[in-house]
Amino acid sequence: MEVARFLKKPEGSFFLLGPRGTGKSWWTRKSFPGALIVDLLDPATLRELAARPERLVELVKAAGDCSTVVVDEVQKLPELLEVVHRLIEEKCGKVFVLTGSSAKKLRRAGVNLLGGRAGRLSLHPYMAAELGEAFSFEGALRHGLLPVVMSAADPDFQLRAYCGLYLKEEVQAEGLVRNIGNFARFMEVMSFSHGGVLNLANASRECAVKRSTLEGYLAILEDLLLGWRLPVFTRRAKRELARHPKFYFFDTGVFRANRPKGPLDEITEIEGPALEGLVAQHLKAWCDYSTGGHVLYYWQTRSQVEVDFVIYGESGLYAIEVKNTHKVRPEDLSALKSFAEDYPESKRFLLYRGGEMLLRDGIQCVPCEIFLRSLNLNSIDILLGKKSF
Repeated sequence: MEVARFLKKPEGSFFLLGPRGTGKSWWTRKSFPGALIVDLLDPATLRELAARPERLVELVKAAGDCSTVVVDEVQKLPELLEVVHRLIEEKCGKVFVLTGSSAKKLRRAGVNLLGGRAGRLSLHPYMAAELGEAFSFEGALRHGLLPVVMSAADPDFQLRAYCGLYLKEEVQAEGLVRNIGNFARFMEVMSFSHGGVLNLANASRECAVKRSTLEGYLAILEDLLLGWRLPVFTRRAKRELARHPKFYFFDTGVFRANRPKGPLDEITEIEGPALEGLVAQHLKAWCDYSTGGHVLYYWQTRSQVEVDFVIYGESGLYAIEVKNTHKVRPEDLSALKSFAEDYPESKRFLLYRGGEMLLRDGIQCVPCEIFLRSLNLNSIDILLGKKSF
């Protein structure tokens, strides 16, 4: 399935980071036809360049009029960045696109990350508006929106294999942790924190490891781009707010693949976080792809009044609450009303599982599927409240 992505290629050299299976290789080949491809997932290429990194100079000089050089999975051989740096300094006339699925190994190697001479972009799972008619709301809630999973004949099997691949190739093979069993248990425990405020003390007890070890595990999870922390919105705060971030896996399908299920688990305990996570990954992608410096937060007072998402950027301030319900109840609007007291200039949305567009107390109530399908980069009318459905 060929899908036009919202990610726009910049001028000049850049890093393109994203988890495996998000389509980085496909996007670079589509965006830069005729580019010189240096694929470090190819064992022969990796072996030759690891023995002599300066061989990249020879490959680049032999590329002739080719204007772009793509180095796939550059974290496999961070030493190549020094060579790329030198080539850029020498004004070799090439644009370098450096893809990677692990920020940790680049930093750990202590390499020169091109001295600020390359930007950084992120590639996320599909957005609903990218897929168009191919988007299935229920399918996304169950299997997520990873391209590698959506193209599989058996998405459930592919998700399990995907998570196992990371444990085997990125965590165990690279020696990131001493006990792979403890880390696998940590992934399972973190699935219960998906969409929730992080409580590392509780999580460390569940994992039966020290808190310092757990913090290291969390850093690995973030560096492998499998999860991220959502900070509290504190700008111009008028009341005492929570201090701890929330946590999300980068894709709803990956969350569900790590979340254990049994006869004692209520379906709402999984469906609710899955829905919130699906919205979270769309909003994060929208902030990264759009112009205007938009940043994603959440808002929670010390008295536990919480708004799931806050977007702040040049286009405005937006508060978004997500409810796994088919009807809008008065109590569903209370947190957004509290936010409006502190930020009356904000635009407020309630996303729910029903089918009607409603306007209640200045809050736009939008079916979640419609909101996701309408969230694109051609305009921000849906957030400005100008979108007609």
